[in-house]
Amino acid sequence: MTPDEFRRYGHQLVDWIADYRESLSKRPVSQAIEPGAIKATLPTAPPEQPEPMEALIADLDRVVMPGLTHWQHKMFFGYFPANALLSGVLADLVSTGLGVIGLSWQASPALTEIEERVTDWLRQMLGLSPAWSGVIQDTASTSTLIALICARERATSYALARGGLQAEGPLAIYISSQSHSSVDKAALLAGLGRDNLRAVACDENFAMRPDALAELIEQDLAAGVIPCAIVATTGSTAVTAFDPLAPIAAIAARHNIWLHVDAAMAGSAMILPECRFMWEGIEGADSLIVNAHKWLGAPFDCSLYYVRDPEHLMRVMSTNPSFLQSSADGRVKNLRDWGIPLGRRFRALKLWFVLREQGMEALRERLRRDMANAQWLAAEVASTPNWRVLAPVHLQTVCVKHEPGGVEGEALDAHTKQWAEAINRSGRAYVTPATIDGHWMVRVSIGALPTEREDVAALWAVMREMAEAASSG
Repeated sequence: MTPDEFRRYGHQLVDWIADYRESLSKRPVSQAIEPGAIKATLPTAPPEQPEPMEALIADLDRVVMPGLTHWQHKMFFGYFPANALLSGVLADLVSTGLGVIGLSWQASPALTEIEERVTDWLRQMLGLSPAWSGVIQDTASTSTLIALICARERATSYALARGGLQAEGPLAIYISSQSHSSVDKAALLAGLGRDNLRAVACDENFAMRPDALAELIEQDLAAGVIPCAIVATTGSTAVTAFDPLAPIAAIAARHNIWLHVDAAMAGSAMILPECRFMWEGIEGADSLIVNAHKWLGAPFDCSLYYVRDPEHLMRVMSTNPSFLQSSADGRVKNLRDWGIPLGRRFRALKLWFVLREQGMEALRERLRRDMANAQWLAAEVASTPNWRVLAPVHLQTVCVKHEPGGVEGEALDAHTKQWAEAINRSGRAYVTPATIDGHWMVRVSIGALPTEREDVAALWAVMREMAEAASSG
């Protein structure tokens, strides 16, 4: 493809994306499709001869579009907000078009230094002290793995430089029942083992109990187990619960245990000064994550990982092959030493574009809109017979259950899944069922870019319609 052809087809694709965004409200949020249906439209063998770009673009509508759940739709209330502001989409195009790879500062100085600047911008926006240093990872899963590896190495005085974990005793990781599944996965990948995960009891608001944490730590110390890390959550996935960071940080400091804070989704709310009480004590943590590719608006993937001791992070993660050494070393950041991959994309461009194109005032206004809409929905649910809000509505997630008279236990679980699936099959909206205390409920995650009060009201009407149909059918 020549630059002229790229220009022509690029214009077509930008128009296609713009048309897609404009037409979203007229599309069903998702379509019923059988597993394997998309794959069946594709040839089983790769093409021997080149195909015209017109055919590829046409197949976006023929092949791709029928198999999408539209996360940017105003009636998408599933999982979490995955906002892809169009300014960030353009930045992603620029990043890919430049084709640079950040193996080192010298490999692409702008890539490193813009990332340094925008991670510090977000630090300031979140109200964090200058003691924190940030880097962009791909996802919270990777960031959590890095945190647990760093915790492991601090707890073992850098065992990897000696005999590895085989030379040490068992290491314990303390989490709550509301912790994200990525924490379990990170513990396994870090070599810590599922048997060494300690589930700390939660209170009535699904937040980790500091007294239960302290008791588990004392039990492990008495048994010769090394407390390695505590993973606290600011805004859990299922119910947006907030662990009390200040007393947890005090316990961590008393025993010199690494404290990692998962604020992947809810961390974005800390750009609102009135929300910062929710993570009081954050300055006592060792590491934290905030996914800018969720509620904040940067296109996926853009997970910000902050640490208070970058020297420790670099000691654990550093690599310095001769072909990457330069005279600038010692005076610059080499971001390969701040994570797992050697190379990195120019992800910072997405955040740079978004923050500049939006400005903090517009970002704050949008988040406050979503929180107000969540409070409205919670009030509507709470005031309606046979409906219940199951957890405090701290931010933009509302956990609900419809409880028709005489239906309980497994029958109520089946009813809940039935009306949630009916909503999703209808294409009129999209929600996600999840479990809480061992029973099914429905999470309504409000926060898509175009979602306004009337859209939340429309969802509430669909919820009542589908729940009533499920209970009468």
